[in-house]
Amino acid sequence: MFRGANTISLDSKGRLAIPTRYRAELIENHQGLLVCTVDFRQPCLLLYPLEEWEKVEEKLVALSNFDPIQRRVQRVMQGFATECEMDSSGRILISPTLRQHAHLEKQIVLVGQLNKFEIWQSQQWQDQIAEDLAVGNSSEVLNCEALKNLSL
Repeated sequence: MFRGANTISLDSKGRLAIPTRYRAELIENHQGLLVCTVDFRQPCLLLYPLEEWEKVEEKLVALSNFDPIQRRVQRVMQGFATECEMDSSGRILISPTLRQHAHLEKQIVLVGQLNKFEIWQSQQWQDQIAEDLAVGNSSEVLNCEALKNLSL
């Protein structure tokens, strides 16, 4: 389970060091094998352990190739999917294409989302969180059926 937001730096080659607290699980349970792709709804990347990505792929392959919207989702998520293997220092290389999509520069934020991570450019993360918090008290959220019974 991956939780929390971590501000980290990309090195000059486009590598990010996975925070130490996640490394053991990624190595022991996932052999350090990850897949990174774009989030088609947000300007960030999604980083999955390989086994979790394979579950996503099963869902993507079940979508219709004849429905233009479903095909677009398949094309984007599968087309950008890139395998990333952690090196002995716990780093992964983010391809230039993926870095460009998410506007990643030196400072990034790695956000645990239980079964995956989101990778954000630091300022875009701050902007997104401010927007999310502002929407938190809106009628849109208060009237969301799925959230009505959510007790925190």
